[in-house]
Amino acid sequence: MTTLSHALSDSATMLRRNLKRMLRYPAMTFVLIGMPVIFLLLFVYVFGGTLGNGLGGLGGSGGRSAYVNYLAPGIILMTVSAAVQGTAVSVAMDMTEGIVARFRTMAIARVSVLTGHVVGSLIQAMLGMAVVTAVAVAIGFRPTAGVLEWLAVVGILAMIAFALIWLSVALGLVSKTVEGASNTPMPLILLPFLGSGFVPTDSMPAGLRVFADYQPFTPFIETVRGLLMGTPIGNSALLAVGWCVLIALGSYLWARKLFNRDPSPR
Repeated sequence: MTTLSHALSDSATMLRRNLKRMLRYPAMTFVLIGMPVIFLLLFVYVFGGTLGNGLGGLGGSGGRSAYVNYLAPGIILMTVSAAVQGTAVSVAMDMTEGIVARFRTMAIARVSVLTGHVVGSLIQAMLGMAVVTAVAVAIGFRPTAGVLEWLAVVGILAMIAFALIWLSVALGLVSKTVEGASNTPMPLILLPFLGSGFVPTDSMPAGLRVFADYQPFTPFIETVRGLLMGTPIGNSALLAVGWCVLIALGSYLWARKLFNRDPSPR
C-alpha cells in the first residue's frame, strides 16, 4: 500500500468515526441548524414587513416577500458559522480526552485525524445549509437561479465551509478546554449581522460600514445572493474566493503546527 492510499484509507476511517459521533449525538446538530432557522423565522415574520419595504427589487413589491429573498443568503451563510462551532468542540474533545494520544501510538497517518474532522464537518455543514434553504423556500424564498447558478452556489458554499472549518479546527486545537472551544468561534456567527446579511451596508453608520464592506462575510453573502437572485455581484466573487484561499491556507498551516507540536493530551 502506498503512502497516499494509506493516508486515504485512514482518513476514511476517521471520517466514519466522526459521522458516527454526529449520529450518536444528534442534539448538537439540531442546535446548530436550529439557530439559523430561528433567526430566519424571527426576522421574516417579526421584522420582515418593515425591513423589506425598501427592498422591492428582490422579488416582490416590498415588505416580507422582498425581505425573505434578501435575508435567506445571509442566513444560509450563518448556518456555516454555526456548524463550525461544533467542529471546534469535537476537536477540543479529542485533544482533551486522550484519544489523540492513543492515535499517535498507532500506525495511522497523522493527517487523517484532522482530515476526518474536516470532511465530516463539511458534510454536516452542507446538509445544514440544505435544510435551512428548504425552510426558506417554504416560507417564501423564491430564488431565480438556473442550474448553472445553483451549481456555482453549491461550489462557493463548499469553499466557504471548507475554509471556516479549517479555522475552527485550529481554534479547537488552541483551546485549553471544550468550553473554551465552544466560545472561540462565536464571532463568526456575529459577522453576518455586521455585514450585508440582514440590511444593506449603505444603511449603516460610516465607521461600521467600512468594517462591513471589508470583512469576508459581505463578499460571501453578496456572491451567494447575486447567484441566487440575479443581483449585481461586481468583484464580490473574486473577493470571496480570495478570502476562502487565505483563510483555508492560513488555518491549515496553523492547525498543522498546533497538532504536530502537541505530543500529549492536555
